[in-house]
Amino acid sequence: MSVAAGIPVGAAGSQSLVVAREMTVAHFHPGMPEAFGTPFMIYLMEVAAAEAIRAYLPPGWHSVGVAVDVRHLAATPVGHTVTARARVVAVDDRTVTFAVEAHDDAEKIGEGTHVRAPIELERFNKRMTAKAAGGAQR
Repeated sequence: MSVAAGIPVGAAGSQSLVVAREMTVAHFHPGMPEAFGTPFMIYLMEVAAAEAIRAYLPPGWHSVGVAVDVRHLAATPVGHTVTARARVVAVDDRTVTFAVEAHDDAEKIGEGTHVRAPIELERFNKRMTAKAAGGAQR
């Protein structure tokens, strides 16, 4: 039985933050709008998804993002709160698929899907260490 098999469809999580200038497009590209950047919205969606399944993973296991398909629908200015929500919509042997969305104080600003894979952290870190040392380990 896979680790993912214990994760129920419908499990949900959320995460919120207040938009700071460092999270805007203008922070990285002068002359651009001071609007909440898409990469930050995606990150918040990923954190919400990870939170949705955290309690269902065995000790020593976490999850990593493996796919994202989202649309950024509306701009959010500095100082507004953004909340991302994630809900499990499908589980297979190796991955968990989520419906994700984000809202600011006024409206929905993003929606889409996100896929995560449960990983055993110790094994994952060993592979990363081997890769960093110049070798590939499977």
